[in-house]
Amino acid sequence: MSQGSNFVDYVKICCRSGKGGAGSAHLHRDILTSMGGPDGGDGGRGGHIIVVGSSNIWTLLHLKYRKHIIAEDGLAGGSSHKFGRQGKDEILEVPLGTIAKDAETGEVLFEITKDGETKILTPGGRGGLGNAHFKNSVQQTPRFAQPGEQGKEVWNILELKVLADVGLVGFPNAGKSTLLSVVSAAKPEIADYPFTTIVPNLGIVSYRGGKSFVMADIPGIIEGASKGKGLGYRFLRHIERNSVLLFMVPADTSRTIKEEYEILKRELESYNPELMQKPHVLAITKSDMLDEELMAEMKQDLPKIPSIFISSVAEKNILELKDMLWKAIEA
Repeated sequence: MSQGSNFVDYVKICCRSGKGGAGSAHLHRDILTSMGGPDGGDGGRGGHIIVVGSSNIWTLLHLKYRKHIIAEDGLAGGSSHKFGRQGKDEILEVPLGTIAKDAETGEVLFEITKDGETKILTPGGRGGLGNAHFKNSVQQTPRFAQPGEQGKEVWNILELKVLADVGLVGFPNAGKSTLLSVVSAAKPEIADYPFTTIVPNLGIVSYRGGKSFVMADIPGIIEGASKGKGLGYRFLRHIERNSVLLFMVPADTSRTIKEEYEILKRELESYNPELMQKPHVLAITKSDMLDEELMAEMKQDLPKIPSIFISSVAEKNILELKDMLWKAIEA
């Protein structure tokens, strides 16, 4: 994923499905028949607005400037029981992890989690029945037919929550982007100032035996993020879809490792208590500046979760970290 405005995880769109075509009230006439019976065909269905999951896209950018999505109306039925043509459906491709909501009520309509998964966001109106359906022993030549059903016009919200096996959680400049660039082919922006990462970045991490898993670099959290500080909870929602949370604390932190972990954990718990049910792994980054004696001393005060000292630049314990993450994913 590229930085900045190319990453869009929220769009609000007006969806108008197609109107159904009217049924025909035609009565059969030809050179040999002057008073034939009803032969009106049914109207065609109005076009749906359909959402399809695609593993080839990572953002809702392509929908950012399409505020109005309008499907085609169905055509009216004809004589000789001819059906009207159905309106053309509007297909919206979305990344995996997209949730569709009703903009007025906030109700979650569905979510897309698989490649090729298809859901109807706004159904088209049904076509009207032709007069042939209304013929009976009492009314043998009905001169009426059903009108087509009106389409729907509603405002919907599409919201993306990034799907990944491992989510990186930490304060700004904890080394999250550096780790992602070392273990995958992703090229996130890396610099020595806070909030270098302002959008989520995804990378595919190769593992033993041809296996792999997806790692997500989430923008840095600061104390009070769950209350809207910093980048606030705008990107906290992406953490909800990660199977394992990798907490990253730099060895040169001004607090203790345990204090920093507890602050991060508290912010996530304030946002969504269910995040505490996910497996947690702790990586102490930038540990190439530590000697064995200092690391042994620091280990005495670490939280009671799987933890490891790493250095992304020196590639220290990176393979061991992958082993630890894979074990947590498979648990």
